[in-house]
Amino acid sequence: MPESAVKTMKKDYSYTQNRELSWLRFNRRVLEEAADNTVPLLERLKFISIFTSNLDEFFMIRVGSLFDLAAISTKERDNKSGMSPLEQLRSVYDTIPPLIELKNHLYESLCQQLADDGIVDVAMDQLTESEQQYVSRYYTANLLPTLSPQIVDSHHPFPHLENKRPYISLLLREKKDRLSLGFVPMPASAPPFLMLPNSSGRYIRMEEILLHWAPSLFERYKVVDSCVICVTRNADISFDVDKFEDTTEEDFRNHVSKLLHMRGKQSAVRLEVSRPISQSFSDVLRGRLDLEPHQVYVDRAPLNMSYVFPLINQLPADVSEKLLFPPYHPRQPEDLNPKQSMIQQIQQRDRLLFYPFDSVNPFLQLLQEAAERKDVIAIKITIYRLASSSKIARTLCRAAENGKEVTVLMELRARFDEANNIAWSKALEEAGCRVIYGVEDYKCHSKICQITLRRGDALNYITQIGTGNYNEKTCAMYTDLCFMTADKQIGLDGAAFFRNMLVGNLHGDYQRLLVSPHGIHQALIDHIDEQIILGHQGYICIKANSLTERAIIDKLQQASQAGVEVQLILRGICCIRPGIPGKTESLHVTSIVGRYLEHARIYCFGRGDQAQYFISSADLMTRNLLRRVEIACPIYDPQVKSQLAWILRTQLLDNVKASSMLSDGSYLRKTSTVSPLNSQEEFMKTSSHTAQATDAPIKTVRRPSLWARLKDRIPWTITRKY
Repeated sequence: MPESAVKTMKKDYSYTQNRELSWLRFNRRVLEEAADNTVPLLERLKFISIFTSNLDEFFMIRVGSLFDLAAISTKERDNKSGMSPLEQLRSVYDTIPPLIELKNHLYESLCQQLADDGIVDVAMDQLTESEQQYVSRYYTANLLPTLSPQIVDSHHPFPHLENKRPYISLLLREKKDRLSLGFVPMPASAPPFLMLPNSSGRYIRMEEILLHWAPSLFERYKVVDSCVICVTRNADISFDVDKFEDTTEEDFRNHVSKLLHMRGKQSAVRLEVSRPISQSFSDVLRGRLDLEPHQVYVDRAPLNMSYVFPLINQLPADVSEKLLFPPYHPRQPEDLNPKQSMIQQIQQRDRLLFYPFDSVNPFLQLLQEAAERKDVIAIKITIYRLASSSKIARTLCRAAENGKEVTVLMELRARFDEANNIAWSKALEEAGCRVIYGVEDYKCHSKICQITLRRGDALNYITQIGTGNYNEKTCAMYTDLCFMTADKQIGLDGAAFFRNMLVGNLHGDYQRLLVSPHGIHQALIDHIDEQIILGHQGYICIKANSLTERAIIDKLQQASQAGVEVQLILRGICCIRPGIPGKTESLHVTSIVGRYLEHARIYCFGRGDQAQYFISSADLMTRNLLRRVEIACPIYDPQVKSQLAWILRTQLLDNVKASSMLSDGSYLRKTSTVSPLNSQEEFMKTSSHTAQATDAPIKTVRRPSLWARLKDRIPWTITRKY
């Protein structure tokens, strides 16, 4: 059916929901971890920081995108909810205040508990006399010389307030009762906090110090009101295609052209203030920033929570260790011998690493061996995000210096990692690597590394396919999969993939690999159709980060309607709602938020020996399946399939960190008082290389929601269903 015809078809919204509101529910689940008494106190503080950072990016990118879309395409409708951009914005802004109030409550509660362990976020009026003297000396010697106070009056224009930079803002009164504004930007060189002397954990945040002394910078004025503020601006300069899900390619290009003409200083989408301020002060700030009242948030917790991680690093070890998760050291897989050739072991059979539970060292060893072996003639790799001090990049440089042909397909448009990727691309080029920058208009998000060996006239391949980035740091923080194979046909497909990327060919022909933008989407639909034919005997289990693509949503609904058991393990956005009578009654959605970020993608179709497995870099989102270069790799090795089956089953059995989506899109935590199972803890204790999976049915048990557990401790105004 032509795309234009599909676009005009009436959508059924009875089993779908808006992606932005679904994402906000995900971020609430992140915040829930700060309310979990089984999580160590400093880890709970981290979750508040992560929640805050997530929300900042959400406003900069997603809310910014909606503002763009509302300005250039007023008739656009979300294909999961039918809402216009303005209606989506209203819903988003209505949803945020309870989240902020919950964050404030949890932060205050955590501060009280941390104080019992000597970790105190100190206000100026709580300083001892000696601490006051110490802070005063610090301010005079270190902070004052770097300050740049600004006045706003008839002779001084309103300054451009930088995105997410803290400012001390003051409402000032001068002679003749005229009101002016004053601003003191937080110096970029200032640390986020100051540890107080002779204590193991007392600290004062820099904005508190600056807020106290700011009036002295405006001596000729009377301070009427003051607070810390942060402006969040539209930072969506990457033209995120998800906001144009229902557009044709021509419409998409036209939208982007309009956006280019609208660019300049990005408009403000949110104002955060550190405490309640007068109506007149609020009105002046809003007027200058062109904001509505609902875009202003009073946040009693620190506006920038990123200070939490450096704070933990500065605490004495004996203080912090008891308040953090016990350290976990990734294991060497039992079936891989680090003293033997990694290439030879992979040639014996396929291998799978499960990060962060398995060490990344076997893959590093594979690359290091390839860089030195004489029969290795080429290494090709796609790179989306690298660690700042990347062992992988250094090994690629060494391989090039050793005369190997090293080709790096570097994606420079990895959001917020552009500068790091540019720096590494220069270093790789200087070492002799061939660096190319992907395909025009299509981000290359695939994760593939190929090693080519020559023996006589024969070429052999070791091909690695991953679900996550080639980044040693995130390999210790995210759950991801690293599949390594000597399969000849996958190797030929991998070689064809790199040839196609070098010439910008997105329509390559592959025998085993699925490659978007043209291969994965239709293959998923075909595999779902195969299960639909099986009806009640069919089975689909997909683990990914998000599900937003409407065609996949509709096909999964059809599968459920046909009686297929559909299990979705989706950490974040999920735009399909389960349990809708006659439509999604056999579809179940599980979300897991825990110590590690769930990031692996696994597609499973069928049961037992007939099950077909794929691992992939692609989420079930329009941008991944239709407007990015992604790879999904089939799994044939029985042992690797068993590993994947065990991973999926263990996560479906999780009744500690897992939540089930209800038919209205809200979530309830699963629970069991008899046999609690935290899947990530299980993965730390049990290796996927030795574990066994079964097809026994899984029973879903639920425990009360966060609100039911906290309703006696949270103000009634925020104990609403989410």
